[in-house]
Amino acid sequence: MSRTTLADVAAAAGVSVPTVSKVLSGKKHVSAATRDKVLQAVRAFGYEAPRPPSTPRVGLVDLLIDGLGSPWAQVLVRGAEKAAARWGFSLVVTSSARPDFDLPRWIGMVRKRSTDGVVLVLSRANQQEITAIEELLHVPLVLLDPVGQRDPRISTVGATNWLGGVMATTHLLELGHTRIGFIGGPLDTQCTLDRYEGYLAAHRTFGIDPDPELTSYGDFLVHGGKRLGGALLDRDDPPSAIFSGNDLQAAGVYQAATERGGRLPEDLSVVGFDDSPLCEMLSPPLTTVRQPLDDMANEAVRLVSEELTHPGGSAGTRIELATTLIVRASTGAP
Repeated sequence: MSRTTLADVAAAAGVSVPTVSKVLSGKKHVSAATRDKVLQAVRAFGYEAPRPPSTPRVGLVDLLIDGLGSPWAQVLVRGAEKAAARWGFSLVVTSSARPDFDLPRWIGMVRKRSTDGVVLVLSRANQQEITAIEELLHVPLVLLDPVGQRDPRISTVGATNWLGGVMATTHLLELGHTRIGFIGGPLDTQCTLDRYEGYLAAHRTFGIDPDPELTSYGDFLVHGGKRLGGALLDRDDPPSAIFSGNDLQAAGVYQAATERGGRLPEDLSVVGFDDSPLCEMLSPPLTTVRQPLDDMANEAVRLVSEELTHPGGSAGTRIELATTLIVRASTGAP
């Protein structure tokens, strides 16, 4: 994503960041000359001038997501489309993974169509970018499956990732596994940290100290799961089970095990996370932790609608929906 920030605008205008924020939020107590300087700098960075808060609803919600290729993303977008229709909106979907994606340009386009609200699904956005989106668009903003530390001003919808990690690991421990590998996603994603904490908590409950050498962090993609799963299986003391941070990485672990002549679950048990359509396509079908993606998408769009109806009433809401362990044929006794 582009790294243009409010600080860049402030430097170009020769004012402070709080002054830029006041102008872009439509607040008073800013001189006309200062306001003009800020708006000129804003336009230089490709933004449009702030839309008045009283602009009538147009029936559009924008979804900005950092990739559309994964089964997880496809399920989420379908859920968001259904949710938008349910709450009286049309959905505009943009992938920030496009090589030509530019955050200021996207914000300008969203402003031009006077969108009613924005749902962000971004694993790589930093707080400055989220703040810029919030203050420049001046519409209800909801983070779905949020990353990093939570901003108390912004509504978020997620799943019980910690509990999901506990359930996945407990399932393997109850089957008798004592050497369980963990392949998380990127370390800077909150869901990875939460799932890993759940993995550790389950071990503590069983009085087992997990081997730190069995923990690694990937990219939530198949090739990452294959590479890291292969590294675990090539150890002199390999794990008998692997908890993967998502289903795509779990599919990569399948590939690594098959290439080494391993059988699932006889030689290796595998648990994923998400319960994407991929799970039923794998052989054997993947045991995984289900995220209620349809419900998460519905709650995100509902919060946008609620904030439009009652401004300030739902801002800063935090919703966590329950995860569920789905046991299939990829797990068994060691």
